[in-house]
Amino acid sequence: MQKVVIVMPVWNEASNLRKMVKQLLDVEFPIINAEMNLLVVDNHSTDDTVQVVEEYSKKDKRVKLIQQKNNGLGWAYVSGFQYAMKEFNADAVLEMDGDFQHPTRFIKPMVDTFLAGADYCIGSRYVKGGSIPKEWQFSRRAVSYLGNLFIRLVLLRPSLHDLTTGFRLSRVKGVLDQIDLPNLMELNRFAYKVDLLYQSIKLSKKTVEVPLKFAPRTMEKSKFNPKEMIATFKVAIILGIKDKMKIIKFGIVGFTGFVVNYITLRIFRNLGFTETLSWAFSTELAIINNYIFNNIWTFKEDEIKGIKQTILKFFQFNLTSAGALLIQSIAGPFGVKLVGVQYDALVLAFVVLFLVMPYNFAMYNLVIWRKKKV
Repeated sequence: MQKVVIVMPVWNEASNLRKMVKQLLDVEFPIINAEMNLLVVDNHSTDDTVQVVEEYSKKDKRVKLIQQKNNGLGWAYVSGFQYAMKEFNADAVLEMDGDFQHPTRFIKPMVDTFLAGADYCIGSRYVKGGSIPKEWQFSRRAVSYLGNLFIRLVLLRPSLHDLTTGFRLSRVKGVLDQIDLPNLMELNRFAYKVDLLYQSIKLSKKTVEVPLKFAPRTMEKSKFNPKEMIATFKVAIILGIKDKMKIIKFGIVGFTGFVVNYITLRIFRNLGFTETLSWAFSTELAIINNYIFNNIWTFKEDEIKGIKQTILKFFQFNLTSAGALLIQSIAGPFGVKLVGVQYDALVLAFVVLFLVMPYNFAMYNLVIWRKKKV
């Protein structure tokens, strides 16, 4: 039985919560193979929110109320996530609003998707079966769609359709428990959601979008404003650059390897080596160059240390690089034969950029420095 905790931040939501908690307990919580719980995170409400939740918590142990640590929606979720992991020993947590914009009937599909093996479930408004409120004006629809599209492009996540939704379920082990929650960016704003989603996707082995029909807000106006939008875009841009830094570093190291390869290729050729041996030996020197600089710079956070480990990994590095050696040893001489030895620099550039680098980047991430995703 998997324990799922719904983390629901609230502030002065007494009228909504009377209906919400009853709906969850009486209708939505009986889910096969899931032990459902509700954790309400209050931000020191001035209405009857606390009393309403406490009434239910006294009758049903599946309902719990805590007060958040600091102001801001992000801090409410951080407080809730930490409590759910520590006190509930949750297997998964589900982020959800308390104002019925996330209709309760979509809880079961999210939980069922998690039970089927997903590590991260995104309630998506922009996949088949999902939608945004018809009541929204065109400008609101445009801001939502174009803003979401911008974040998808910046983070290079075209396969995912909704990166700004607040209805998401995360597996605890291996995903949520690996994130430094108190140090997420912009915890006092909605923008924290982008950082949390970015890190969760990177840690998740299986991310699934589940259709969500987003409901209109009935009690009050949306708190999302231009300042929130600017903060959200800023976080997305920072993460986009951060996400690409490894590729940029990898490219720079690859260029130094290209220089080593280019110079030594001519040296071996002038020494009388055959074309195949010249390409093979110069490629090996480039591999050694790339191993050293990738280890101390590109993959610095996973740097291989210790003489024994360094030697073992170097041999492993050479084994995985045998593919690169084979690619260059075959494609290089073939390209030179095809276009002429005077164009060997262009041949080398083509082989390295379009054949060797993609292969190496995949091998370095998956085998040498063991990153879960490329």
